[in-house]
Amino acid sequence: MGITNTIVFFAQINTTKERITSMPNKLFQGIITQMRQATDRVIGVIDESGTIVASSDLPLIGEVRKGVIAAGVFNGPLISVDSCTYKAFGDSVHPDYAVFVDGTDEASRHYASIIAISLDQIKKNNDEKFDRSNFVKNVILDNILPGDIYIKSRELHFNNDASRVVFLIRVTKTSDISVFDIVQNFFPDKSKDFVININESDIALVKEVRPNIDSKDLEKLAGSICDTLTSEFNCTSIIGIGACVTGIKELARSFKEAQVALEVGKVFDNERSIISYENLGIARLIYQLPTTLCDMFLKEVFKKGSIDSLDSETLFTIQKFFENNLNVSETSRKLFVHRNTLVYRLEKIKKLTGLDLREFDDAIVFKVALMVNKYLSSTPVKY
Repeated sequence: MGITNTIVFFAQINTTKERITSMPNKLFQGIITQMRQATDRVIGVIDESGTIVASSDLPLIGEVRKGVIAAGVFNGPLISVDSCTYKAFGDSVHPDYAVFVDGTDEASRHYASIIAISLDQIKKNNDEKFDRSNFVKNVILDNILPGDIYIKSRELHFNNDASRVVFLIRVTKTSDISVFDIVQNFFPDKSKDFVININESDIALVKEVRPNIDSKDLEKLAGSICDTLTSEFNCTSIIGIGACVTGIKELARSFKEAQVALEVGKVFDNERSIISYENLGIARLIYQLPTTLCDMFLKEVFKKGSIDSLDSETLFTIQKFFENNLNVSETSRKLFVHRNTLVYRLEKIKKLTGLDLREFDDAIVFKVALMVNKYLSSTPVKY
């Protein structure tokens, strides 16, 4: 199912809040609802307090059956209490859930046994997936010791040889709908892809990809997520993409790279919604430099005068000159000015700064200086 189809499906889900709060209870209710058509009995699940947490008869949810605890329902075997048959499941020593089926006949006992086995296995599978998500979250946030990573990955049967990449989705404008739930429904294969809440605005998507995937394909996928969130759900977002890595331990690096991509993009190109770490170029280097060193660099480059002495028209001219690869004729055409006018402006810049932008080496220095100045303008100098 493609992203668009998944979104349409998700949008059709009834968002009415029921009295089902925890993940296992939601899971049980989904299964019980599907089983409702297969039996003529009222069926459901109670938790260890005797509260009905899932039922084919929705009004029963929340009802407390205190008598079942005293009757020993959670001791393990099939038991009948008040015209219902119960079968505990969950932890083998201290079961925390029990199935109930209306009736005490042989059919009720049969239903209760089958449903308990089914829900127990589904819960175990779900718990393993949930543990995997927590494990991945701890890995990318560096909350687990390196030596424990491989031990835990083996316990969870985690594929350590797969290629993965981290997308960091930062929501800048949201509606009432949960972006986390939306992204989860974009990527339903929870054995390969993991969607993780980082904080109120950031969601990490750890995506399994084919080896040597092209970075353009990753940007295209990120673009699809951004566009769909905007068009279908009125949510504005930007996405940072880390490098593709192999091995669970390397996911932390990919996550940090995605973070850097967002931060660098915010400084140097805040109009882009998709920023890939591998395409940051020299901006990545500048971002990692100490601000005091950057300040010294600017003072050395502009010995004749500050970069702030250049007016907006001059800076715009410089920008267009760089965009047109230092080509005087092409730049003058794009600016709709005579060639001699552009040459005059370039001479003026040379006089103010001592740098001739028609010379490649001077142009490089000036380009870097502009980026350094932009970096310093967004970051306080730290001594």
